[in-house]
Amino acid sequence: MSATTARPKDPRVSVVIPARNEARNLEIILPKLPPVYEVILVDGNSVDDTIATAQRLMPDVRVVHQTRKGKGNALACGFEAVTGDVVVMFDADCSADPDEIPRFVQALVDGADVAKGTRYSHGGGSDDITLLRNVGNRGLNILCNVILGTRYSDLCYGYNAFWADVLPKVGLLSSTLPRPTDGSMLWGDGFEIETVLTCRWSAAELAITEVGSHEKLRVHGTSNLNAVTDGIRVLKSIMHERRRAAEGRARARVATLSGGAALSGGAALSGGAVLGSVAAVPTSPDVTPVVPATVSALEGDAA
Repeated sequence: MSATTARPKDPRVSVVIPARNEARNLEIILPKLPPVYEVILVDGNSVDDTIATAQRLMPDVRVVHQTRKGKGNALACGFEAVTGDVVVMFDADCSADPDEIPRFVQALVDGADVAKGTRYSHGGGSDDITLLRNVGNRGLNILCNVILGTRYSDLCYGYNAFWADVLPKVGLLSSTLPRPTDGSMLWGDGFEIETVLTCRWSAAELAITEVGSHEKLRVHGTSNLNAVTDGIRVLKSIMHERRRAAEGRARARVATLSGGAALSGGAALSGGAVLGSVAAVPTSPDVTPVVPATVSALEGDAA
């Protein structure tokens, strides 16, 4: 993200809520949302009155129908519909605390590109995580940090916020891609989406700040998350994103060398190629920067 990019101090906040058969939970959580610019409900072919409930409680809610299946696809569909400045990823099952939204937004206003929720820092916690999931999350988190050189404390947590202008750097699958005929999910359409986003934010060398968040219990219904199968999918995601990041760095090096070869007389690279430290992000006890030490990707330099 260019340091010259102007971002508003009072951003328009878009809350994206994937939901499938969550009518009873929406009854509880929607009235608790703080005033925001827009709420986008992404319906995953619900068979209850999820949409009708949302529209009754919030007449100006924007309803989007997901095009394939899986949480990743639902979020991608919601992101494509965003018209605000800031995107907040918010679960419909009452596990996310709506009172934390201003804290996430403030971290962005203070200088972060991404506010990454964490249950493992000051102000964070969970009423829901099981021993198996806790052990799995911590193991995957350590593996991700070792492989990708990151410093995350909670890789798989889905309560996050980011500036909408970073979406092009993430490269999520388009909502218009067809659904697989065999009933499977495209890569990135499932619960691995949080891992994919986290890895790609890091690969894009965005300024990432962790924000302490307390996960509550789901109130109604049961989660579709499977600790074993989805854990394996997350592990595959880490390895996939490692290869993807390496290929991206290789392409950037080739582009940089090609651009440099086209210059004559020692001319400066167009667009500026000075590498420097990422601007420090102000912190509070509940906010921890996990930004890379330097910016190494060159944009707009290739001839």
